Amino acid sequence: MLTIIEDSFGQSEDPLTKKMVPVRRFTLSNSQMIVQVITLGATVTSIKVPNTKGVIDDVVLGFDEVAGYLNPKTNPYFGATVGRVANRIGNGTFNLDGKQITVSKNLIGKHTLHGGFIGFNSVHWSVVEVVPEKCSLILQHVSADGQEGFPGEVMATVHYQLTADNCLHMRFNATTTKSTPVNMTNHSYFNLAGHGAGKGAILEHRIHIKADKITATDDDAIPTGELQDVQGTAFDFRELTELGPRIAEQSGNGFDDNFCVNLDNNGITVIAKAIHPKSGRWMEVATDQPGIQFYTGNFLPNTMKMERPIDGKEQANYSRQGAFCFETQGYPDAVNHANFPNVILNPGEKYEHNVIYKFGVNA
Repeated sequence: MLTIIEDSFGQSEDPLTKKMVPVRRFTLSNSQMIVQVITLGATVTSIKVPNTKGVIDDVVLGFDEVAGYLNPKTNPYFGATVGRVANRIGNGTFNLDGKQITVSKNLIGKHTLHGGFIGFNSVHWSVVEVVPEKCSLILQHVSADGQEGFPGEVMATVHYQLTADNCLHMRFNATTTKSTPVNMTNHSYFNLAGHGAGKGAILEHRIHIKADKITATDDDAIPTGELQDVQGTAFDFRELTELGPRIAEQSGNGFDDNFCVNLDNNGITVIAKAIHPKSGRWMEVATDQPGIQFYTGNFLPNTMKMERPIDGKEQANYSRQGAFCFETQGYPDAVNHANFPNVILNPGEKYEHNVIYKFGVNA
C-alpha cells in the first residue's frame, strides 16, 4: 500500500524574506520502505529499507531536528536539492550571450559551489501537489532574477514519487525568463549498512559506475576541460569493485569526481550501483543526465586529526568517508567548457532531469 502522511518538522527563518516559516515533512511509504522529505531545501531526511534479515535501517545521513539543517558548518548539504547550478563554477564567472557573468564565490572565496551562499538547499519550497494514492509529492521554488548573480527568474520543481517496486523517483524541472545555467541534483549521503555505520562499512561497499571517462580537475577540483580515461586507474568502476582498496590506491583521499556516464540513446539508463555485502542491501541509480558525481565524504570531519564529528540522527556521529554520494548532473563548470554538454536553459525551454534510486536486498 502506498501512502503519504504529513506532519511538522519545526520552523525556521526564510533566508530570503527573514520571516519564520513552518517546515513541513512528508512521509512516503510502501510495504517495504519509508522515505521522508521536508520543505526546507526540498531535502530527503530519511530512507529506511530492510536488510536480508528484514531489519530496517535508515541509509541516509541527516538530523533529527530542523536546527541541524540550518548550520552550513555542520550540514554539508545532507539530502538537499542543490542548484540552481550544482557542483562548481570555476572562479565564479562565465560568459553568456557575449557578457561576463559573475556569481557568488562561496567556495574558498574563489569559486561557486552548489548555487552560492543561498542556494536551493537553503530556501523553503512550497507544496504544489500531494497525491497519497500515488505516493507522489511536488515541491516548487521561484529563484529571483539576479539571485546569487544568476540571470533570469527560474521556476524550479522537484517531483518525488515512491513506487511499489522500491524505487524513489525524482524529477527536477525548471523554466526561466532569461538565458541562465541550470543543473540541479539531490545531495543525499548514503551508507547502506546504516547511516551511522561509519567508514569501516563504506570501505566494504562494492561500487559500479557505467563510465569510461571522468572530467579531470585541478587542485581546486575545478575541471580543466580534459576528459580522462578511467582505464587502468583507480577511477575504473566499470565492473563491481570493492571500494576500500580503491580508496587506498588514492592514498586514502577518496573520490570527489564527475564520471561521464554512458547513456542508452540519451534516455534513462541504469548507470551506477552500490552493494553492501554484509547487510545484503543494494542501490541502483538510473538517470538521463550525462554525469554523476561520486563523492566519498572526504570533507566530513577527520577524527584522526582531532576534528569533532557531526552529531547526526539517533545520536550517530558522522565523520570522514562515512558515507558516499551519487549525484546525477550535467558536468561541473560546463559553462566554461564548450566541449561539455550544455547546461544553459533559455526562455521557452524546459529543463528536465530524471533520477531513480532503486533499493533491494540480495537473496
